[in-house]
Amino acid sequence: MVDVKSLAFSGISVVGLLLGLAAGIPSYAAAQEDQTQLGAVHFETSCNDVAQRRFDRAMRYEHSFWYSAAKEIFDETLAADPACGIALWGVALALLNNPHSPIPQANLAPGLAAIQKAREIGAKTGRERDYIEALALMYVDYDKLDHRARIGAYLKAMEALAAKYPDDDEAQIFYAITLNTSASPNDKTYAQQLKGAAILEPIWNRQPRHPGIAHYLIHLYDYPAIAEKGLPAALLYASIAPAAPHAQHMPSHIFTRVGYWKESIASNLASAKSASANKEFSDGMHALDYLVYADLQLARDDDARASIAEQEAVFGGGLKGNANQFGVAFALAASPARVAFERGAWTEAAGLAVRDSSFRQTMAITHFARALGAARSGAPGAAKADIARLGEISAQLNDAKDAYWSGIVDIERQIASAWTLHAEGRKDEARAAMNAAADAEDKTEKSPVSPGPLAPARELLGDMDLDDGMIAEALAAYEATLKKEPNRFNAYAGAARAAQKLGDMAKARVYFGKLMELAGDTKSDRPVLVEARHILAN
Repeated sequence: MVDVKSLAFSGISVVGLLLGLAAGIPSYAAAQEDQTQLGAVHFETSCNDVAQRRFDRAMRYEHSFWYSAAKEIFDETLAADPACGIALWGVALALLNNPHSPIPQANLAPGLAAIQKAREIGAKTGRERDYIEALALMYVDYDKLDHRARIGAYLKAMEALAAKYPDDDEAQIFYAITLNTSASPNDKTYAQQLKGAAILEPIWNRQPRHPGIAHYLIHLYDYPAIAEKGLPAALLYASIAPAAPHAQHMPSHIFTRVGYWKESIASNLASAKSASANKEFSDGMHALDYLVYADLQLARDDDARASIAEQEAVFGGGLKGNANQFGVAFALAASPARVAFERGAWTEAAGLAVRDSSFRQTMAITHFARALGAARSGAPGAAKADIARLGEISAQLNDAKDAYWSGIVDIERQIASAWTLHAEGRKDEARAAMNAAADAEDKTEKSPVSPGPLAPARELLGDMDLDDGMIAEALAAYEATLKKEPNRFNAYAGAARAAQKLGDMAKARVYFGKLMELAGDTKSDRPVLVEARHILAN
């Protein structure tokens, strides 16, 4: 196992390592020739030798969420051995897409058809039949059962399969990641996630180049309280599967959690380059959203704007204007809102245009940005239509049995409503509403599609307290934010100003110093950096 601190803080920087990998990223064609670029996976099947080799190759792509390539190779597996029913299990597996989100609507019928055909062809071993029947639970009755019900049933089936085949590493690996994808975002003990990680860690010792193990450990540890446990996987995954765009991006989930912004930037630059080379546009958009977030924490505002311009170019070019993937729609909505929020450009936020999408929750991001922008720029009346729309979207998501996103959108509605009350001079009501929103956000988790909310609710509570002269309360809110979201620029800025107002200049200098460590010699027009330079110089 890697010595995390020596890697992260040695003279040989992690940033340099990641950028070095980016420089040598092969194209899809090169990855076909050199499978060492995707790690090592062996999933034993009863298929013929050619089909077995193709199946293992498809699994190398699948474990790095490279679904298009995986499905294509699973199809080739079946062509090599028409009696290889487990190949159709692979097709259905690839059609799940990212298992942390519901199956895309367009993939449900093809996935069910693949499972039904796998059953018709049959499988030569009971183990293969068990895999097929377990995955069937993600597709059968999809028109009657919601995603939560189906993934709960799939978890039980994978638990039984892993117990039945204790020497089958692949069974253990798929059970472990399902413990994460089915976990409740309200469980702050992270019991399922820690159970999954405990399954994977010893397998990783046996299979150090298995891409899925490092990948899924990152997902399992992608929570504030346990994120540091994911650093070994984050520091190694990109080198295990350097050809995979998602493998280049995925370490930034942990880097974001622990506030390693330069490492996150390097990771996502590598991922965006790989995604572009391989025409995996959704991966590229996702990486660019994380890149925008990280750049903004270092006050690299021009770089963040450049990434947004690249998103628009990708969307208008390779995606041909079709945002039918959740990660794409999310990035297009979130990134410009982040640029406005992180810079405190509230008039800019209020003027953002809502982009139509089949994903209501991504449209809600822009309605939230508009509402908060209007309220904080002194136009509370203009916020009310967007607040009403947030209420409608939350109700629609709830009716669609999407409790998670319904709750997230409702938190956005609460925050915007609180700041509208504040702008109207109803300060006590506003703070009560803002405290409730922060408490609600603390009880859930961010989605894996996002590096974080546009601004943490508790940080926004600190802003409100600071405006109202509740200085000690503001400092407490900013410091609580930093415990959950380390190295956030605006949390440091708020904490520095609050400490200064309290007369605690020693603490103020510490926090202003943290800002300067983040921003360095960045050419930024953020006023707090001018203030920080002045305080530290005197």
